[in-house]
Amino acid sequence: MSPSITLGQYIPGESSIHRLNPRFKIMVLLLLLVLLFTLNTYQGLLGLFLLVLAAYAIARIPARYVVRGLRPILYIVIFALVIYLFFTKGGVVLYRLGPVTIESEGALLGFFVITRLVILILASLLITLTTTPLSLTHGMEYFMKPLQRFGLPTSEVAMIMAIALRFIPTLLEESSRLMRAQVSRGADFERGSIFRRARTLAPLIVPLFVSAFRRADELALAMEARGYRVGALRTRMHEEKVSSLDWAALILLLVLLASAFVFQF
Repeated sequence: MSPSITLGQYIPGESSIHRLNPRFKIMVLLLLLVLLFTLNTYQGLLGLFLLVLAAYAIARIPARYVVRGLRPILYIVIFALVIYLFFTKGGVVLYRLGPVTIESEGALLGFFVITRLVILILASLLITLTTTPLSLTHGMEYFMKPLQRFGLPTSEVAMIMAIALRFIPTLLEESSRLMRAQVSRGADFERGSIFRRARTLAPLIVPLFVSAFRRADELALAMEARGYRVGALRTRMHEEKVSSLDWAALILLLVLLASAFVFQF
């Protein structure tokens, strides 16, 4: 797999973050997201940002994965920052160009929202980088079990979600390979207007879809050959055990969330 692809990729490791039970990882992530949107001060947001970075350090995730994970949202960050800088007024005027001004209130609010977005992406990305797709499937299936009473095939839905997540880096790698092949034949994806570049990308759609359907068909045949049947009762070779480390991570997030409510961080 290409090292430039981060979304959906799993990095093997033996850190305490890797060893956390996937069910607790999902609960911790949900609590962290609640905490993220509860915090309303820059000090609290900075503390949470440092906590997420510390989790990356504990998991020994290389910095290049952090940078590459944030790259897809670069344009969203720039767009949001421009909107807040030029359309949110209040505070001290930082820059003036004729009738257009950039004021301190817009700058502070813009950076606050962007920091929230970055923490959201990094926290979600950490789960996929430190959890195998199969373990993530088991975790999602556990939380969807109550929906079985309404006739929802939770095992199959969790499997579909895990396969979709696993196929993201595969399809990205395939599209990158097709683009390199087209460039070697003289195609130019960088120059021209946005409409011209869109027309240049059009020839990639058909082979990419063909490759995706071929991989899906091969995966279906492999699953059938191994006895996978829809609706069948399945057991697991390895059961996910709950350790004191899982409870410690969950309690830590609960304490941080309660502190945010009590002290109004």
